[in-house]
Amino acid sequence: MGRLDGKVAIITGAASGIGRASSILFAREGARLVVVDKNAAGAGETAQMVTKNGGTAQSMAADAGREDDVKAYVNQALKSYGGLDVVYANAGISGGLVPLLEQTVEQWLQILQTNLLGPFLAIKHAAPHMAEKGRGSIVLTASVAGLRANAGGAPYSASKAGVISLAQTAATALLGTGVRVNAICPGLIETGMTQPIFERARERGTQDKIGQLNPLQRAGQPGEIAAMALFLASDEASYVNGHAFPVDGGLSSTLPFVRPIR
Repeated sequence: MGRLDGKVAIITGAASGIGRASSILFAREGARLVVVDKNAAGAGETAQMVTKNGGTAQSMAADAGREDDVKAYVNQALKSYGGLDVVYANAGISGGLVPLLEQTVEQWLQILQTNLLGPFLAIKHAAPHMAEKGRGSIVLTASVAGLRANAGGAPYSASKAGVISLAQTAATALLGTGVRVNAICPGLIETGMTQPIFERARERGTQDKIGQLNPLQRAGQPGEIAAMALFLASDEASYVNGHAFPVDGGLSSTLPFVRPIR
């Protein structure tokens, strides 16, 4: 049996990167999926990849930070599959690295709407359907940038710190319902969002230095985050609730160093 056999899951930000890797893995483990992204073509491509491998998936274009769109993707899962067991609220944007004193209110609002309001809306509209059955798992994508400074721009980092707090407060607010809420804090992962970092390093010939600040001395891959999301979505994590888990090669466990201390 697959680890998600019989479960219905929604994954946002599914057009590429972590969302696509998670969609493929969740389907392989038996979940029936609604894959969601603002990029309709990318979401459709992810759904095709799933179905070509024998899985079940529908794609849907939606803005994770708009309440009507969130209602729509939840309703799509309920209409198509008759229930909802898992939501992986993964959609996010970086907002770039504009210096703090040059940032605008509009930039902050755009980032917060996707990165923080989006997960809140996913919880708001998915949790009641899960609570009716007395079980469910909601997984949020936070970041190591929400744990420590210097891993992203100020609005991005603030939004991800908010996601970590949201996992804690939502888990408490849903006490007694059987609905679990947890977050993942990825480190440096090679995705569309971080692609410019990798491309610049390769152009300079310094790709071997990518990830040098974590004890594993490398960047991560989307599938490594998907594996944590799968665990949190599955019944194996039935007693895991209200926590944020770094998946970062050990970056957030250590202070900066020039060379390993032996």
